[in-house]
Formats: sequence, C-alpha cells, structure tokens
Amino acid sequence: MKFYSFKVLVSILFFWIYTNEALSQEVRLINSTFLGGEGRNYYGNSAPDQLNLKWKYYLGKGKTTISRKHGDREWAGAGWTGQPLLVEEGDSLFIIQGCYDHHLKKLNAETGKLVWQYKFDDVVKGTGTIWNYKNAPNKEQSFIIFQGSRLGYGKFLDNKHIPSYRAISYVTGKELWRLDVRMTDSYSRDVDGSCLMVNDTLYIGLENGIFTVIDPKPSSARNKNGMLQPKILSEAILYEKEDISHHKKNLVTESSPSKIGNHLYIASGSGHIYGYNLDSDSIDWDFYIGSDIDGSAIVTNDSCLLISVEKQYIDGEGGVFKLDPKKSPDKCVEWYFPVKGSKIGSWHGGIIGSVGVNKKMESNQNLAAFIGVNGQLYIVEHDKFNDQKIVFGPNNLKKYKFPKLIYSELINASISTPIFINNKLIVAGYNSIRLYDTSTKPIKLLDKFEAEFESTPVVHNNRVYIASRNGNFYCLGN
Repeated sequence: MKFYSFKVLVSILFFWIYTNEALSQEVRLINSTFLGGEGRNYYGNSAPDQLNLKWKYYLGKGKTTISRKHGDREWAGAGWTGQPLLVEEGDSLFIIQGCYDHHLKKLNAETGKLVWQYKFDDVVKGTGTIWNYKNAPNKEQSFIIFQGSRLGYGKFLDNKHIPSYRAISYVTGKELWRLDVRMTDSYSRDVDGSCLMVNDTLYIGLENGIFTVIDPKPSSARNKNGMLQPKILSEAILYEKEDISHHKKNLVTESSPSKIGNHLYIASGSGHIYGYNLDSDSIDWDFYIGSDIDGSAIVTNDSCLLISVEKQYIDGEGGVFKLDPKKSPDKCVEWYFPVKGSKIGSWHGGIIGSVGVNKKMESNQNLAAFIGVNGQLYIVEHDKFNDQKIVFGPNNLKKYKFPKLIYSELINASISTPIFINNKLIVAGYNSIRLYDTSTKPIKLLDKFEAEFESTPVVHNNRVYIASRNGNFYCLGN
C-alpha cells in the first residue's frame, strides 16, 4: 500500500512539474485549426524535397458502431479530415491528433513519443481547434482544444444523450466541458467539423445540421443532465424542410466554417452554402447546389469561395464551384469544373475533400488543386478561364464558364485535401502521399511514400506530418 501511495505521489509530482514546465516557455500556435485559419488555406511554412521516413508512431485502432443494421467496424490510425494540429513550446514542436482508437493524443513532433492522451466515447475523425484563452483564470485553461468524435461506441442515433463535442486542456489533457449534441431531422449526431474562433466566441456546424454559437469559457459552463456543458449563445438551422425528404435525412454538416469580412461561410450536406452574418447573428446568404457537400468553403486571395461538390442527389457531375459571395446567390458563380463520376465505397464521384489553393506571392499563378473520387488530380488557375469551353453545372440545368486547366494526372482515389507550400504541392490518397514541384513545366513529381491515407497532411520546417488508415502516424522529410 505504501509503495502504491508513493507511485501515486510521484505521478502527481511529475504531472505538476510537466504542467508548469509546459507553459514556462513561449507557446505559439502553428496550425491551430483545420487548414490553418479562417480562410482554410494555410498549410505550413516550408516543404521538403523528399518524403523519407523520419519516424512513425502507432496510433492504435478502435471499434465504432455504424448502425443497428450494419453493426460494428474496427478502424485503425486516423482518417478524414484528420489533419494534425501543431504547437511550438519554446524550441519544441508538438502534435495534436485525433485517432480511431478513441483518443486525442499529444505527441512530441521530434521523437514521435506520446505526451498525453484523452479518451472519447468513440473514434475521433475530424480536426480540432486550439484556442488561446488569454484571460484564462489558470494555466490549465490558457490553451483549450475543441474536438468532436463519432456519437459513441455502442450508441445509436436515438440515444438520449450524445456528448460528442468536448473541450480539453492542451496543457493537461483533461476535460473542461462536453456538449450534448441533440437529435434533429439529421441522421447523425457526430462532430467532424473544426470550429472557428471569432473574438473568443466559438462557431461550429454540427452533424445534426445545427450551426451552433458557443461561449467556450469553462466558467460559463453549467451542469446539465449530469454533464458540465457550455453556454449556447445562438443556433441556426443548416437545412430547409424540403431537404429532409430529398436527402433522406442526410443533412449532415461535416465542413468547417470560413470567414470573409463580417460573414462566415459553411457548406452543408443538405446541399447549401450558407453565409452567416456576424453582425445580425443570422443566415442572410444561401447558394443552393443540391448535392451532399463534405468539403469546407475555401477562401481565395480574391475573396471568393472554392466549393467541392460530391455526386449525390444530383443529375449531373460533382466537381468544384468558384463562387463570389459579394454577389447575390443567383449571380455568384464564377466557374464550374465537373469531374466524371467513379464509384468507390459509398461515394459515387465528385470531390469529397476540400480544395487546396496557393498564394500568388509564391507563384506567378493563382492555383487551385483538387482530387476526385475517380483518382484524378486537377490543378487549375482559378482566376483564368478556358474561353473555348462552357459546361453544365451539377444539376445539368445551367451552363457555366470553365477554369484554365494546367495539369491533370491519374494517381489514386482520394478524399484528402491537396496542400500548397511555396512551389510545392503535396497530395495524399488511398495508395500514397506524393510531393510535386509546381514551378517546373511540366509539373514534376519529386517523391512519393506509399501507405493508405484519408487525412490531410500539415507541413512545418521541411517535415510532413500525416496519419494513415494503416494505424501509423508518419513524419516524412529530407
């Protein structure tokens, strides 16, 4: 008993020392949310020239319940969207990764060693968001991770309580609150999206089809139904009544909100791109597509949106829209790029992941990259058109301009998001992750690393970090 008590005291002392040491150095958020920030268009500072294995860490595996009819599945590693978050503490870099073994993990990015892990009730799919709470009452709350999961292993849609969205201390790995995601007309109560923090207020689209505005401070949370839950400030419904039957209750919002000026933009699985006015706290812009939409609304350097479109519930092809949200929804389409369908798993075609964009200061061209379920990689100049080509939209009703295509290659099916870093492009898919040099003509493949990927990579200081469906987390570089 004395030996056991001594071990407990040593553990407590170690934890206290670590907690104080963790924030005794300057903390800097490198990648604090999915695709870097409010534009969903930052991916890292410098990319390597090779994809050699530097280290790998086994993330584990876990079971998830699909439905009463389809039973359970066992998944390994991490998947969509699954982009790692990066944090610097002094000279050390750390990774936050949601995993299919039901844990959110903090890893040392230099060694791949586990620092802490927090257990959810189910597999963790989406990417979290880290908030620097500058007026926090203590160190534990100074940096908070907001992370979602699937609804809970062994649970079903009609269970009374589904706390699938949570706040966890970055410093200690301890839970600060949990949100009970209520049942709606949607057939999901998971949380895959990454929230956006605006003036210390949390904005997120939940898979129950509700755009939720939250006061994230733990001091504002109250005990409700046996759980410490955050204060909900307002809500907006991300579907229309007719969508319920048309989409057979697939009203799921899996995307992450982006921001232009005083508006947030979010893609809904109900088939809409909604604009949420921060001044009036209400939706005042709605572009209807009709398909399922999984990717996020990506902001370009000319303040437009790139929207990936899945082939589902539509007569035409999925693909990519460029929209100008400064214009009314009936006049906002700049172009459409249709992608021929090719079924893989439950997907019938189009684009599942988000679109990647470069920064013109790093290139002579404004580039956008996307990869289809059909395995084809496309790179276009998103501010130029092919004057010889007009195409039908996703419903085969309207015709639109077509962007200038500069490169296309059949590589492998993917639901990941391609990422640009200076003149490099990194593309992950079900067979490999590939590194390209976009400054050459033609575009040149520099290297590839073979493994199964659904998640999106992140890059920092010539290192590529990405989780695989084979169970491993990889650090790749020169």
